Amino acid sequence: MPKILLSVNAGSSSVKISVYEASLSQEPQEIAETRIDGLTAPPPQLTYIRGTQSICKDKKLEGERVASQNDAFKFMLEQLIADKDFSAISNKEDIAIVCHRVVHGGDYEIPQIINEDTYHHLEALTDLAPLHNAPALEIVKFLLKELPEAKNVAVFDSEFHQSIPEHIRTYPINQEIAKKNKLRKYGFHGISYSFITRSVAEFVGKKESETSLIILHLGSGASACAVKNGKSWDTSMGLTPLAGLPGATRSGNVDPSLVFHYATNVGKLSPSSTESLHISRAEEILNKESGWNALTGTTNFGTIASSDDPKMNLAFDIFVDRILGYVGSYYVSLRGKVDALVFAGGIGEKSDLLRKRVTDEASCLGFEIDEELNGKKVKDVVQEVGKKEAKHRTLVCKTNEQFEMARFVAVDEKLFG
Repeated sequence: MPKILLSVNAGSSSVKISVYEASLSQEPQEIAETRIDGLTAPPPQLTYIRGTQSICKDKKLEGERVASQNDAFKFMLEQLIADKDFSAISNKEDIAIVCHRVVHGGDYEIPQIINEDTYHHLEALTDLAPLHNAPALEIVKFLLKELPEAKNVAVFDSEFHQSIPEHIRTYPINQEIAKKNKLRKYGFHGISYSFITRSVAEFVGKKESETSLIILHLGSGASACAVKNGKSWDTSMGLTPLAGLPGATRSGNVDPSLVFHYATNVGKLSPSSTESLHISRAEEILNKESGWNALTGTTNFGTIASSDDPKMNLAFDIFVDRILGYVGSYYVSLRGKVDALVFAGGIGEKSDLLRKRVTDEASCLGFEIDEELNGKKVKDVVQEVGKKEAKHRTLVCKTNEQFEMARFVAVDEKLFG
């Protein structure tokens, strides 16, 4: 008998729920997907797809009390239960398993069933990623209380990167203090990188353990990853998701002392800190008040890519430059043994202009874009955009974090139960 499994992905301004029918050791089958976007730019918008049918898209939730990720989750759960045409969930008790994307998992190498102990351990990790773990944990807390019979599973964005070698993950600081305070490179977007690695290996006809890739997960949060023989070898994000590439509101790598010159009160707690969430002004500036929004006034990369405005061009050029820095570095680190350069994430999928520019500028490494293939809409999970005769392949992958989370649970007897 299949179980009903929810995959919950709480982002900084959105919450996605995918509903699956899942059986042990089988690929989960998605039967519904619902999401609320725009939590930081009200009114929030609801999208709901049941099976292949689109019920609503970007429906403005005027007058509804949906301010936080937990509000959004509760609203969508009530909608699913109330939908008379959706027989899979007629009451809360129909839900057997809920898997949660948790950004920072510290040293956890595999997904964890959440009980009181693991919940408190994850709470303690929140200080390492205060802007990222807290929304997921709010939803977990709600479910532990409201759906005590359901099994909650945490799947970590950092777990894919546990294979990064010591010399790459270690910061050159006092190691006693580093170990005591858990200060090292962790890396994120790992659920996405896991899906991409598996999907691309299948597409190129190789075993995962023999596949080496340079992957660019480019969205409002952006990162790069070097995959060596199916495992993470290096990644651009670090102790927190702030390191590496710039994003919509994140600075990415800057001189560590820059923030002290930016403002005098950076070490103080920000006004949005609470008893359970300690955010410094520095974290807020570099995570929420930087990136291409600070350069251009917009977080919409499509607008930036298609504009002639010098400010927009500067933001685009900065992004390309920083991406190329990682492509070149990882190419050398992998000794040139690269099966493909892979673009993924919202921008990686949608911006043919960015793909062309990055690939053209990395052509000295053997990557070449095929204009016709690159101009096509991305419909398949993995699609070729590089020239057939090029030394290395260039691909686009439609990543699916929700599916990957559900799959982790379905293939593991202990998690599936």
